[in-house]
Amino acid sequence: MTSEITKRRPGARPTRLPPAYDTVLGEYAAALERAPLSDETRRTYRSRVRMYLSWLADHAATYSTDPLADRQARDWAVRDYRMWLLRDGPARRSRVYVNSILTALDDFHVRRGLGKADVAREDLPKSAPRALAEGARIRWLRAVEAHLSPRGRCIALIPYYAGARISEVVRLDIGDVQMSARKGRLRLYGKGGKFREVDIHPKLRSELQLWLDERPNWPRAGDNRALFLNAKGGRLTARAAGGIIAEIAQTAGLDDPTTAHVLRHTLATTLVRGKTDLVLVAEILGHARLETTRRYSLPSDKDKEEALKLITVDH
Repeated sequence: MTSEITKRRPGARPTRLPPAYDTVLGEYAAALERAPLSDETRRTYRSRVRMYLSWLADHAATYSTDPLADRQARDWAVRDYRMWLLRDGPARRSRVYVNSILTALDDFHVRRGLGKADVAREDLPKSAPRALAEGARIRWLRAVEAHLSPRGRCIALIPYYAGARISEVVRLDIGDVQMSARKGRLRLYGKGGKFREVDIHPKLRSELQLWLDERPNWPRAGDNRALFLNAKGGRLTARAAGGIIAEIAQTAGLDDPTTAHVLRHTLATTLVRGKTDLVLVAEILGHARLETTRRYSLPSDKDKEEALKLITVDH
């Protein structure tokens, strides 16, 4: 069977699990529904556990006992999966991302009665989160401008100009967009059900108006309060919205994968390095702790590469 984590087209459906593992995932999903968690946390945990089970389906024979029933096998499997994500998988993952997956797996194993796996977290990088460099930003904005759909242009620009997470983008309702003749504000619903309001950038404002003018022509537009609709008139999913961003990034010819989070990081990096007050940046991004925002003041990997180029050796 092909693992779900092998590369697939953005927005494609995840690979089906073997029946036994599909039952395990269903039991976990039911437990999540009873837990006092946000809908976004439930969706994220369920998705990451599905990824793990898909990998485990291909590797279960490696272990002498069942990793879903035996604590020692559980530890070995989670350690192997962590290394696979970091080093051997088709899309190598960042240490921050892998740590977040381990958090989801901890929740999964605790709810199965096994307890947390004895697996150390990866040390977090001492660099700023990856953001688009100047040339990449220009190519990105040009590709967005050339994109034919107002809906797609808005989805691509909201993380870039408002610092929204992809989950916050698709959670927007029509009433969350407040625009007057000259100004506008977005109400974004973040983690833990908290909301914040962000000023709408002039370039984003014009695209939002175009989409609001077109939206009534979409199926079920009058019955659904979601700002972004899919072709059947339902609320657009985070996976589909991410696929739109990936498609535009591919058109832009960007070297590295570009996601809503990279676009969000780009805004944060621009603000922090432009000497914007950290408290204000934290408010725009919806950060609960200033330490999270301060990471954007660290040198990026690109900064370090450029610094090394300045070193010359005299003979």
